[in-house]
Amino acid sequence: MTSVLALAACSSVSSQKSTAVSQTASMTALQASWVVMGEQGQAIARAITTDTVCPALVQDGVAQVMSVRAAPATIAQRKTASKPEASKPSAFPVLTCEAPLLKTTVSASIAGHALPLPKATVKRIVVVGDSGCRLKASDNYFQPCNDGEKWAFRSMVEKAATFKPDLVLHVGDYQYRENPCPDGHPECAGSPWGYGWDTWQADFFSPAQALLNAAPWVMVRGNHEICTRAGQGWWRFLDPRPLQAGRDCNLDQNDMMGDYSAPYAVPLGTVGGQSAQFIVFDSSKVPAKALSHEDPARQIYVDQMKLVNQLAQQADFNLFTNHHPILGMSVEKKKSGGLDVKPGNGALQDVMRDINPDRLFSDKIQVAISGHVHLFEALTFSNNFPTQFVSGNGGSSLDTPLKTPLDPSVTPYSAAQLAHFSNSNDVGFMTLEREQHGWKVQAWNKQGNLITACQMQEKSTQCHQVMQ
Repeated sequence: MTSVLALAACSSVSSQKSTAVSQTASMTALQASWVVMGEQGQAIARAITTDTVCPALVQDGVAQVMSVRAAPATIAQRKTASKPEASKPSAFPVLTCEAPLLKTTVSASIAGHALPLPKATVKRIVVVGDSGCRLKASDNYFQPCNDGEKWAFRSMVEKAATFKPDLVLHVGDYQYRENPCPDGHPECAGSPWGYGWDTWQADFFSPAQALLNAAPWVMVRGNHEICTRAGQGWWRFLDPRPLQAGRDCNLDQNDMMGDYSAPYAVPLGTVGGQSAQFIVFDSSKVPAKALSHEDPARQIYVDQMKLVNQLAQQADFNLFTNHHPILGMSVEKKKSGGLDVKPGNGALQDVMRDINPDRLFSDKIQVAISGHVHLFEALTFSNNFPTQFVSGNGGSSLDTPLKTPLDPSVTPYSAAQLAHFSNSNDVGFMTLEREQHGWKVQAWNKQGNLITACQMQEKSTQCHQVMQ
């Protein structure tokens, strides 16, 4: 009897040691873990691991093995936005795993790493965008990715995390390291490039860690995530919907599938009797100018904007979020000197004018939040157009800001009467805070200094610029 008990005890100790070794191995192999918010607020736990099997997701003490989203692979070189000699196959020597989070979950972890859980009522949101480090041969532009001051995404993220958000919204363009850093550029020397895992890790997952740990994310797709750029990583890692064969950007003949995806809503709960939600729209492939009526992409956007109108019926207060500003403005330097001010996205304006001729957006949409322009912008209008915020100053190469006040003739859309415009090219982020009868919107630089402050109600927004 004594020997049986001794054997049982040894077996128990051996089992515990085996479990501990397994857990340690999983923790070592884990490269990233986070929570992405999907359609109708479904929270999805994601993990990236160098292990050969997916780790367990533990919810309230109950473990389940996560499902494989994407297996390790090296994707053959395909047509990209760069010349063939400045492109290469995309290597993903990692396993991407996922599992849905139950709405009743109180605590969750992956390989001992605690996950941030969604809140039924979201009160504080951090907004970032256009965050990667630009390495682009066609522009002969090579940002100093090795300099934390000159590419300040990580330090900005760490400051934003101290605001303890309930949710993070990224408005697109996560990955900019398209081409190799040339000789003679020590500030980006040795940087990974292309569209594989090493570049995604350097440009996004490593520097974004503090905010990935802080709160669940809503991921908006930018033009840097189209199929001819970082679309493979977008579908493997970030999009909340199931990954489908042919919709993975691996083969250029399937790009009409991979470059478009339907809008969806993420509920934000109710405060002061007012329900609110994000409507997430994929504008990644949209051009700057109006599409011809024969172009199949135009009909895709028409159908999607009609769906946006339907989704907007679900909440009292709707925040439309996409990458390309519809009511924002961009700036280009003229060859002769000076600045050329560009209006909002002409392709989407043209589509939306057919569906909502009075204000482009449904009457149920009060706010638009975008990126793409590498500035912070706040625009309000005196004739019922939605407030537009642009949060494109997340760390990538910055645009030249417009001097204010603007000429009265300047507007992002011919029928929109501009009431307030402010902008900044300080690296930073935006916060949205819900109050009992409205929203407080503030833009901050990477040091946490206030740039612009706005008070937003149902039908009006008042903004003032704090720091020039």
